[in-house]
Amino acid sequence: MTSTAELTESPPVDSGFPTVAAMARSWAEKTPDAVAMREKDLGIWQEITWAELWETIRLAAHGLLALGVQPGDRVSIHSEDRPEWIILDFATVAIRAITVGLYPTNPAAEVEYILSDCGSVVHLAEDQEQADKVMEVIHNLPDLRKIIHVEPRGFRAYRDDDRFIFWDDFIELGRQHAEANPGAVERLMAEAKPDDVMTLVYTSGTTGPPKGAMLTNDNFAFCVDQIINVDGRLPGNRKAGPDDQILTYLPLCHVAERIFSAWHLASRGTVLNFAESIDTVQQNLREIQPTLFFAVPRIWEKIHATIFIKGRDATFFKRVWFGLAMKAASIIGRERCDNGGLDTPLSRVLNWIFYPLVFRALKERIGLRRVRWAGTGAAAIAPEVIRDFIGIGVPIHELYGMTENSAVATHNFWGRNKVGTVGEPYPGIGFRIDPETGEIQTKHRGNFKGYWNRPEATAEMFTEDGWLKTGDVGEWVDGTHVKIVDRIKHIIITSGGKNISPSEIENSLKTSPYVKEAMVIGDGRNYLTALIGIEFDTVGDWATRHGIPYTTYRDLSEKPEVIELIQKVVDETNKKFARVENIRKFRLLPKELDHEDGELTATQKVKRNAIEQMFSDLINEMYSS
Repeated sequence: MTSTAELTESPPVDSGFPTVAAMARSWAEKTPDAVAMREKDLGIWQEITWAELWETIRLAAHGLLALGVQPGDRVSIHSEDRPEWIILDFATVAIRAITVGLYPTNPAAEVEYILSDCGSVVHLAEDQEQADKVMEVIHNLPDLRKIIHVEPRGFRAYRDDDRFIFWDDFIELGRQHAEANPGAVERLMAEAKPDDVMTLVYTSGTTGPPKGAMLTNDNFAFCVDQIINVDGRLPGNRKAGPDDQILTYLPLCHVAERIFSAWHLASRGTVLNFAESIDTVQQNLREIQPTLFFAVPRIWEKIHATIFIKGRDATFFKRVWFGLAMKAASIIGRERCDNGGLDTPLSRVLNWIFYPLVFRALKERIGLRRVRWAGTGAAAIAPEVIRDFIGIGVPIHELYGMTENSAVATHNFWGRNKVGTVGEPYPGIGFRIDPETGEIQTKHRGNFKGYWNRPEATAEMFTEDGWLKTGDVGEWVDGTHVKIVDRIKHIIITSGGKNISPSEIENSLKTSPYVKEAMVIGDGRNYLTALIGIEFDTVGDWATRHGIPYTTYRDLSEKPEVIELIQKVVDETNKKFARVENIRKFRLLPKELDHEDGELTATQKVKRNAIEQMFSDLINEMYSS
């Protein structure tokens, strides 16, 4: 079989620039019967071979041509992760058009903004829920000509609307176009250029309207070379390949999931398994037992909390062994972390004792028994969480990047993992920390082309000598690794002139299984306070075991016993920081934060300005007494 590297470095000569579509075709030609994807249907995992996948991509590309899509046109996708997402994405790139992804949780107002801003001409709405959102604002979308829907149920009301086309009918349309226009897709693929924009990735919009970051074919190729093909990322310098299993569940419109799922699939031939939904991730993890796994900190924190809930709910005998094992895991984690992620004699002995007794079953239960590389990124994570997972044998590596530099910045390489940092700059890239502001800046082929129709915003992202300004404050650790201090705009300056990074304190609070959200406040004030959101399931389990009745989230958060529980968490966190960084007062949020209520971005980041306005009464209360 031809090696992955050969496929990546030597695509067919008639494919033009090696795009995601060209790479998918290469896998179909070399390994047509190999499994490319799996999705669950009626409780059974169904396999899709490379030959089947490429044929569907090709027909979808013809379908887009039949709908009048031209090179440079925008095709938008509003769907949960499923094969059709990647098929339409690759098909769009194949005909030199531009993919625009939307988060499944985007409400109608955000759908209107993004589709209007990018001028989408064809839109995929997964089901009736997503179709209703676009139809609510269709009168403000003059460029939108066709809406593809994947699920057939619930579309009776739109049956006579010729703007709608069912996915199967769309593929059949592509088949007819292919018969009438043989080679049309291949000719466009052969014309692919490095600077063709392949996708618009809309920013989360924490401080303003989202902006569409333009990523090109060359940005993609550089990302593949630096992140996916880089030596030293995986054990033994062995790269990802067709034997690796990946579970995709995070939104594919986010650059991190696109890289980990779609771009690994195209460049390395890894097998993609689609989670049924975000709610079934734990079950699907246990079924698939992936070898490579990426998660944002919120997911790692959730799994971390689940481990301790299950441990406390076990029988007395199992609780005793669990307690001993987690103490051992703490020692193992510390030993490994002090040794770059590798074993020491002590960690090897403790693992030899506790792996067959506890760790193997625990990793099986959380679905990470076979994982040989795990990653975390997109937001900060507490070092304690990483150490605990490393202690039980899950090799987590923190990495750092952003949409605007194709996520190419730093990585904790195998055997050089320094917990508490985001790793070392990738080899050969332009990377610096501004000596005056502490801002991290990058300069390489992965830096984006700019923001869609936002020349002024694009110019603001670059220095006069062409370095991309990330907006993140960083510092060197041991001269080799980088630690993220915080976003420049999030640094708190107290009334006494002290600069404080709130994220480090917030992440420390969130190491507790009882804390889901934490927002530290204190800019211009003489002391720090915090708004804290409880982890409903974990605190609810704690309340039940302590005989504390409750009904709703708000009711539980108002219980004196719960406030006392969180006070202990705050006290433990305060011990880790200087007095000026201590949280003097806190209030529990009366509700779970939600994207649709404007409190979180689609990537689950807290919208600080919105929270300060929404809960100003709680904040004022903490500073008025």
